[in-house]
Amino acid sequence: MRINFLLLLLAITLNATAQTSLKGIVVDAATNETITGAHVVIENTFTGSYSDAEGKFSFSKLKKQENITLLISHISYESFQKNISEAEFENEIIITLQPKNVLSDEVIVSAIRADKNTPTTFTKVDKKEIERINLGQDITFLLDQTPSIVTTSDAGAGVGYTGMRIRGSDQTRINVTVNGIPLNDAEGQGVFWVNMPDFASSVDNISIQRGVGTSTNGGAAFGATVDLQTTGNKDSAYAILSNSYGSFNTLKNTFQTGTGLLKNKFAFDGRLSHIRSDGYIDRASSKLISYYASGAYYGKSTILKFIHFSGKEKTYQAWWGVPQDSLATNRTYNYYNYPNETDNYKQSHYQLLLSQAISKKFMLNIAGHYTFGEGYYEQYKGPEYNNDFGFNSTQRFSNYGLEDVVVGDDTISRTSLIRQRWLRNHFYGTTYSLKYDNNKNFNVTLGGAWNQFDGDHFGEIIWAQFASNGAINHRFYDNKGLKTDFNIYLKANYSPIKNLYLFGDVQYRKVDYTINGIDIDQRFLDVVANFNFFNPKAGLSYRINSKNSIYASFAVGNREPVRSDFIDNLNNPDPQHETMYNTEIGYQLSLSKFTLLANHYFMYYKNQLVLTGELNDVGAAIRTNVPESYRTGIEMQTAWKIIKPLTWKWNATYSINKIKTFTEYLYVYDENYEVASIEETQYNNTDISFSPNLVAGSTLSYVPVKNLELSLISKYVSQQYLDNTQNENRKLDAYFVNHFSINYSLLPGTFKQGNKFPFKEVQFQLLLNNIFNTLYANNGSVLSEAYLNEDGNSFSRADYNYFYPQAGFNFLFGVNLKF
Repeated sequence: MRINFLLLLLAITLNATAQTSLKGIVVDAATNETITGAHVVIENTFTGSYSDAEGKFSFSKLKKQENITLLISHISYESFQKNISEAEFENEIIITLQPKNVLSDEVIVSAIRADKNTPTTFTKVDKKEIERINLGQDITFLLDQTPSIVTTSDAGAGVGYTGMRIRGSDQTRINVTVNGIPLNDAEGQGVFWVNMPDFASSVDNISIQRGVGTSTNGGAAFGATVDLQTTGNKDSAYAILSNSYGSFNTLKNTFQTGTGLLKNKFAFDGRLSHIRSDGYIDRASSKLISYYASGAYYGKSTILKFIHFSGKEKTYQAWWGVPQDSLATNRTYNYYNYPNETDNYKQSHYQLLLSQAISKKFMLNIAGHYTFGEGYYEQYKGPEYNNDFGFNSTQRFSNYGLEDVVVGDDTISRTSLIRQRWLRNHFYGTTYSLKYDNNKNFNVTLGGAWNQFDGDHFGEIIWAQFASNGAINHRFYDNKGLKTDFNIYLKANYSPIKNLYLFGDVQYRKVDYTINGIDIDQRFLDVVANFNFFNPKAGLSYRINSKNSIYASFAVGNREPVRSDFIDNLNNPDPQHETMYNTEIGYQLSLSKFTLLANHYFMYYKNQLVLTGELNDVGAAIRTNVPESYRTGIEMQTAWKIIKPLTWKWNATYSINKIKTFTEYLYVYDENYEVASIEETQYNNTDISFSPNLVAGSTLSYVPVKNLELSLISKYVSQQYLDNTQNENRKLDAYFVNHFSINYSLLPGTFKQGNKFPFKEVQFQLLLNNIFNTLYANNGSVLSEAYLNEDGNSFSRADYNYFYPQAGFNFLFGVNLKF
């Protein structure tokens, strides 16, 4: 806190030395009308403003100097820059913008995103930031330096199965959309980034709203809303060949190409990617391929765009993590030994997007989408493999709907086998929004979506030591999930007086969900769940001046349980929906060399579904409702140009995350490993699992010469508990890890071949991860059991902690050739 105070004092001091002001007005070159909402930034500084309802902007207390350049941008106009002479200070300058010949891609996602006047907490990551470290790791790792994020990787190197938590909320509580279309798995509500290899290469920008955020499509956001906007229109044709290689035989090959705008109306873009990695954990390999293709028509008032992207993955399982007693001797231990213990899945997405400017004040967006996914993971069950834990994993015939085998006088009731567990699903629907904007002080958006998920879950035995009465590919379970999700929302912004903006947002969401069929444990599933949610939001923001602004908001979010909540947790067979009440209060300071964003959040939950610390049969966490819990914290985000070539960006979140009462269920087993009893223990005011009190990130960047950037990237995460008992024997230790990146670009004029440079740009990237070889784990689980003692009355408890160690020092090196 002392550091924060000193930085703030420095900012105030810098502000106090300012001497003069700059005023201007932004107008339309075609009509001479004033333009509201133009973004005006002083180049090479953090100072920026927006033109108001009268098209005016101002910067107060600037240092009077020559060679100030203004950068002006607006969604509907061509970007413009203007050099300001010393004589233009104290006089109102006129900025004239040319209307764009075609509609901007930004209108596709404008309905669901927060903007400059929305009173909520959000961060936008642009393409340049993504490109700097995009060397094959998943999107979650590329977002690691945004506030309140903790990333995880099963394989330990950021390739394969990865995840993220935001404000302690896991992937099932983070709403993710692509161009406004839901990406979360409808049943599990998680996002499997491994199904979208190298999708970051086809992303133009990413918006992250923390907390409930504004209304969007798909499940309610309890941790954050993440919207990815795909590649937009480019003025000219291009081709990019990207290749990278690094530790653990990690290899990424990407080819991108696009036509630019043809005849000022049509554009086509494509990408083909291949990623492979052996992984840090033994055998945790990944083989990933993907592609992206789009074709678009751009008119002055119309965008019609078709997008198709697909990913196929094969990853060797590392789901169980490393037992605690193996960390010191074998950090890369993998429980699985069967050669084909792999996950195999392909997912293909189709999107048709229409944006139509009905008039200068009305904008219509309509989208249709379809996603098909199919795949399986293969498991060996028997004594030959998977026997490092010292138990026999052969399977009972009765658990597969099969009869015991009788050979002479012997009855065989167990067998070794290989099984595949399949998913085959369809997800389709439509989204829409109609926005009215009077371009002065009022806009309103009516939007919503109808989506349906139809998924098959089934398992087959592809080999067995003893076949019993089963045929080849014997299907031992088969069930179907059908989920319909409808929502409609109305949101509005109104400015009753200059610089004051009021926001209101109401959403109705209806969810119908059924599960029918036989589950893996031979239980008959008959789940019928219907939910009706009303999610209101309101807030205000006030721009004190060009340097200071504040906001406050209150939002209510409701969300349904996920599939596993209904079928995996026998202690809670009828899970309740969750409700969250979210308050956000924020402040922003923008000076020429320093910016500060600070906000306080309070997230109060009713019936929050929390982790019990147990895992189901595929390593997924089991959750249960708790009556009352909360998360509250302070988030800070800064950027400071210490000197011209040196910039320091850092963020920190300090939070308190508590469950008021929590009941732990402990299974007590007899000598036959049958449940003898279930012991219950109640805890009060304990920390929520996987919720560190402090998360901080830092990027210190130095540009010694033009086009060369050196960055020290640091991350600190405090200790986290593996379950909700706040037991010191069941936790992840705090870690502080540092990376170093080097980015260098060769541009025309830097290197010549004859009189012509052969490329538009050549980029060299080197990412040195974990440069101090820190030994740490960023994820884990705990399995707690008890066993009857010989007296038959008392029992002894055993806690098995599993961790996901991350790689020590490793590197990734890449070269991008831009044509």
